[in-house]
Amino acid sequence: MTWDTSVDVLVVGFGVAGASAALEAVAAGSTVMAIDRASGGGASTISGGIFYAGGGTAIQREAGVEDSPEAMLAYLTREVGDAVTPETLRRFVEESPATIEWLRGHGVPFEASLCPYKTSFPSNKHYLYFSGSESAGGFRDTAKPAPRGHRAKGRGTSGKMLYGPLAKSAEAKGVRLLGQTRADRLIIEDGRVIGVEALTLRDAPAGVRLRHAALGSISAKPGVYAPQLRSIIDARISKIEKKYAKKIRIQARGGVILSAGGFVSNREMMRTHAPAYKGGIPLGTSGDDGKGINLGIEAGGATDKLGNVSAWRFIVPPSALLGSILVGASGARIVDESRYGAALGQAMVEKSGGIGWLLADSDLVRDAKAQIPDQSMWFQRVQTTGMMRTAVHGNTISEVARKAGIDAAGLHETVDAHNTASASGQSDPMGKPSDFVRRILTAPFTMYDVSIKPNMMNPCPMLTLGGLVVDESTGAVKNEAGQSILGLYAAGRTAVGICSNSYVSGLSLADCVFSGRRAGLHAASNTAVLGFSPPPSFSSPRE
Repeated sequence: MTWDTSVDVLVVGFGVAGASAALEAVAAGSTVMAIDRASGGGASTISGGIFYAGGGTAIQREAGVEDSPEAMLAYLTREVGDAVTPETLRRFVEESPATIEWLRGHGVPFEASLCPYKTSFPSNKHYLYFSGSESAGGFRDTAKPAPRGHRAKGRGTSGKMLYGPLAKSAEAKGVRLLGQTRADRLIIEDGRVIGVEALTLRDAPAGVRLRHAALGSISAKPGVYAPQLRSIIDARISKIEKKYAKKIRIQARGGVILSAGGFVSNREMMRTHAPAYKGGIPLGTSGDDGKGINLGIEAGGATDKLGNVSAWRFIVPPSALLGSILVGASGARIVDESRYGAALGQAMVEKSGGIGWLLADSDLVRDAKAQIPDQSMWFQRVQTTGMMRTAVHGNTISEVARKAGIDAAGLHETVDAHNTASASGQSDPMGKPSDFVRRILTAPFTMYDVSIKPNMMNPCPMLTLGGLVVDESTGAVKNEAGQSILGLYAAGRTAVGICSNSYVSGLSLADCVFSGRRAGLHAASNTAVLGFSPPPSFSSPRE
């Protein structure tokens, strides 16, 4: 077979997981190439840049936060469930403080400015916060709550401040990124993955590559919030690729690492594996189309948890809305409202057919509106405005229920139980901690529609959590018999990982680093064991 180039380790998809894999492999002495259908970054770049870490990180200590590995492990054990083995979760927790230092060593900026209120995403004044359900009912009884959301320092959604330094460090250390290159199939010989056949714009005219890159940037964001625009842009991108892309074969002597994201942008896969999750927007790029997962499947890889989807229905900021109650069409409450937003979204999908209404009284609405300027960034204000535009009002519980299309008797029963428990000092019926509970007393009453349905001002972002099954010691993709496929690894949302059952902010990116480094290290070790000689030189423009 003729190869266009040859490396020790080939990374397919160059976001945070791919960059972490590449850095670990090159540090182990391997030659590393990464290919990416765009210019690198993927969903990581358009993310909020939150990294979940704890157990006593340097950032936590500087902020005066007390945390321990035992507390972090106890909390995550409840969140993570059987997504990974207890041994893997313990390793993830124990390595957490050192992982923050590893990121800082590669230039990722963090800051110990603690957010004083519960929110879905902190303002530009704060970079450490409670990013999960640590202080929600039940969880605070499991372990002492601690803020573990480490936001990479940068204005707005700061995913670029997490990915950018990692990519720059990888390039400086010799990782070669071949952008605008799409993996098409794995090359397998005697049951072992030995390379990738890809389609690349490497040799296309410079103007064509620039146009392709510009369209890709628009598709990624703002295209994520404008699906129709994304479809138009993606059609143009496909037309360019069809005309100019050339086939190349890349040999990977030590291994191929699939880190190409999830499949939330693949409608067919979503209908097959997660049909209940519709009405939200794909939180990712067009590259999150399941290609990496499907490459692994074609090589014999097993999959798991493909039906698990994180649906983000955030009700804060403003933090006062934690005192509202979330009900379905029957008027019954759905979940403890102080839980992380993805838990609210999941509860609505699974318990109320995606329907959800927030009920608040006039005092709560007044307090919430007063908090918006100080607690919200611009995009959060847009979302809050979108939610408030759905408001219906009534001077009685029955009137507001009727306007919302909610069963009035059921809502009356729910409100009475809620108020009675609070007034008598009893536990909240849904387990919400008393410091978040507010009685619903003062008319007029307001209900906000937070259902899982299209609403471009207050969308419900979604991402997939399942993927290829991997050996948790090496990151190697496993087949249905539980055997590792030689030469094939997976990381990030292409693989089953720490957050494949339950997502909280920062846990996916933390898993991307954890699983990416694991795969990179073992692919490099595989190269050393097989004793390959150094590859021939290969030069290519950094697309």
